[in-house]
Amino acid sequence: MSVTIHDVARRANVSISTVSRAFTSPDLVRHQTRSRVLAAASELGYHAAGAPQPVARTGHIGIVVSDLGNPFFTGVLDGVQARARQDDVAVLFASSDQDPATEQNLVRRMARQVDGVVLGSPSLTDDQLRVLAGQTTLVLLNREVPGIPSIVMDAADGMRQAIEHLAALGHRRCAYLGGPRTSWANRARRQGLAEAAERHGTEVVEFGPFPPVFEGGLQGADLALAADVTAIVAYNDLVAFGALARLNARGVPVPDEISLVGFDDLVFAAISAPPLTTIAMPTEAAGRAAVTILLDLLDGQADGRANQVLDTYLIVRATTAPPASR
Repeated sequence: MSVTIHDVARRANVSISTVSRAFTSPDLVRHQTRSRVLAAASELGYHAAGAPQPVARTGHIGIVVSDLGNPFFTGVLDGVQARARQDDVAVLFASSDQDPATEQNLVRRMARQVDGVVLGSPSLTDDQLRVLAGQTTLVLLNREVPGIPSIVMDAADGMRQAIEHLAALGHRRCAYLGGPRTSWANRARRQGLAEAAERHGTEVVEFGPFPPVFEGGLQGADLALAADVTAIVAYNDLVAFGALARLNARGVPVPDEISLVGFDDLVFAAISAPPLTTIAMPTEAAGRAAVTILLDLLDGQADGRANQVLDTYLIVRATTAPPASR
């Protein structure tokens, strides 16, 4: 009886489609899996008609983030590298410095050197990302585009938790210091903000866009104070730290006169003065999950439309309290 592709799949403990890819599109199958398939085929004496000679993979993946100076990405990179090491895969990483053209060029250049790319918090358009997805195996981190695999941290729900917390303390007029205009994460935050504000009867005054750095909070704090709000929600912890510094410089005590909430739960949030109430983003888990999806795609074991949403959660520290009027 002749050996079939089904026999090889059973011996290698993989799917039939993975066996097929190992012979016809070897660049789409992880090196370890392809070696197992070829070994099983050799043991069984299976030969795929017209199959090309297998091509060795690079054993490298890439990750492009918007700003390596942002501690938010430190946790992401920790997760990416930890997960990649489990499969003996090397990681190349680069920063686009928040420039869409640089981001696009980096992915294209990396595509010639790696087996696939994780793209963190991209600012490119959906159409541009679809073009890149056609040039390399691509996984998006903190961005959703239909048809492209992604890992998203649920910022909208995080914002809901922040507004719910402030409303429970008695705040009825809050400011939001928004992030970059092209940021998908900022749009997600604003969506959660609008829904939660309506639900809890909270008036929100929005300012921005601001750069997602310390200096953005310096400017935003002055605008928020002029708007006579009792609480500020910042796009991220870096903006919140800037706002906190400006409020301190102006002699406005936090949280006695104004409450402050950040986003990300950077390591500095717990040791700031006072410690910052913030939304924890599962950055390391997101990095790990992104690499898992990418490797599964390369192995032919994941759906190209796969996406995951990771939970966020509020951490209450010392920068929030009932408004002074209460």
